Amino acid sequence: MNKDKKDLSFGQLMGSFPRPFWIASAMELFERFAWYGMFAILAIYLVASKDTNGLGFTDEQGGTIIGVVTGTLYFLPIITGAIADRIGYKKSLLIAYVIMVIGYFSLGYVSNYWAFFAVFMLLGVGAAMFKPVASAIVTKNTGSHNSSMGFGIFYMMVNIGGWIGPLVVGKLRGESNWQIAFHIAVAVITVNILLALFVYKDSKDDEQKVVQSLGETIAKSFRNIWEALKDMRLTILLIIMIGFWTLFNQLFYTLPKFIQDWVHLDTLFTDINNFSPFLASIIGDGNIAKPELLVNLDAFAIIFFQILISYIILKWKPINAMIIGFIIVSVGIGLTFYFNDGIFIISGIIIFAIGEMTANPKFSAYIAEISPKGKEALYMGTYFLPVFAGNTIAGWISGSIYGKMSAKIALAQKEAIAKGLSILDKSNHLVTYTKTGFKAVDDSGNILKGVAADITKNDYIAQVAKKSNMSVSDFTDHLWNTYHPNEILWIFVGIGVLTFLALVFYDKVYVKRMDRKANA
Repeated sequence: MNKDKKDLSFGQLMGSFPRPFWIASAMELFERFAWYGMFAILAIYLVASKDTNGLGFTDEQGGTIIGVVTGTLYFLPIITGAIADRIGYKKSLLIAYVIMVIGYFSLGYVSNYWAFFAVFMLLGVGAAMFKPVASAIVTKNTGSHNSSMGFGIFYMMVNIGGWIGPLVVGKLRGESNWQIAFHIAVAVITVNILLALFVYKDSKDDEQKVVQSLGETIAKSFRNIWEALKDMRLTILLIIMIGFWTLFNQLFYTLPKFIQDWVHLDTLFTDINNFSPFLASIIGDGNIAKPELLVNLDAFAIIFFQILISYIILKWKPINAMIIGFIIVSVGIGLTFYFNDGIFIISGIIIFAIGEMTANPKFSAYIAEISPKGKEALYMGTYFLPVFAGNTIAGWISGSIYGKMSAKIALAQKEAIAKGLSILDKSNHLVTYTKTGFKAVDDSGNILKGVAADITKNDYIAQVAKKSNMSVSDFTDHLWNTYHPNEILWIFVGIGVLTFLALVFYDKVYVKRMDRKANA
């Protein structure tokens, strides 16, 4: 285990990883399988019309749920990591998996907004308990001779799980069996429970000796973060990287809804099938393309091209790779939202993936590069902060902003108001669509207290289309051409360009100025 990596053949290098490393890598694959299988359909499921077995939440409600919970998930490892160090990894894994099984199972059976929010937050706590443990096991079971390969394998497991999960769910859910995603997740996490119970064993140093209270341990974690953030070179970089994570998460938060709202998925499948039956089998089920399978092309591209991209940028300065990556990501996200043509969306996703593969791995490398000697772990502990902030902001954009600018239901109501159309529910009450859903109103537009509006999103859109003398398909095209829901892309491109410019200024002006002061 002390051999220098240059003395190891490939076979020796692969054989240098102990059993806990492979177990942790396998558990990471299964956990990502479960999470991304669920997460790939979550944004659509939350807002899907109730007559398609969706929850029918508004975009604002859905964006809040996803943004707040996933943001919290990436913040909690400060606390859960400290707990894991105290009680040992095996106990932490079992606690995490039990919480996750309860969370995934319950998500398939709750439909109330606050109930779903609470259960999803429970699931987030379980995921946050797992996240630092898996990384810690890999760290403790690799050394200078094999850590680069070890974390490469670990990252590959992340992407394999993140690709297989949505693929399996997308193929099995049909048109409206959203709940199967949660059932599959329960089964997959159960495998991890068995691995943790019967295969994984803690090493002697996986549980720290109790020398201070848990509260003191957690407080120390926060103090360490604060100490690192006093370095403004690091802090400004982390603030800039919020832009990247905000943009990255649109792939999962907003793009699936955009595809569901505006792309003719049956036509897209036919066009792709005529060009490449193999590609059609990846992005579709039966004779229709699936939003989650289209988005899943990002992980597919990473699995097949990450090694090539990493080789191409091997000698690039991390900051230069990040700058170029942001440009590519901005172009990719622009393409995905500019057209309601699936071919351009596919192209945009692949381009986005290239930018992601260029920028994201170099972020960690750059933090390591600017870390003072002996403080590498301290600085790397701040990595999650822009991820936390980016998820939270992405949820707000996907919710409130998309809900106002681009959601089909919101634009259908805008058209109904413009034409003076009266839309009725099944009880013949006039209805209006608000940020908390449909409301029954009187002739003056006042909300009727105690009266629930009995109408779904699809019913509402179909009524407006019928009263406009159009089919739903033609009405969708009319809304696209009239209200230009794709203009939300300028927000995304703006974030990408601003992040790119900020990083250029940071590298070419701010860092050089700091270096001159340090050498003065």
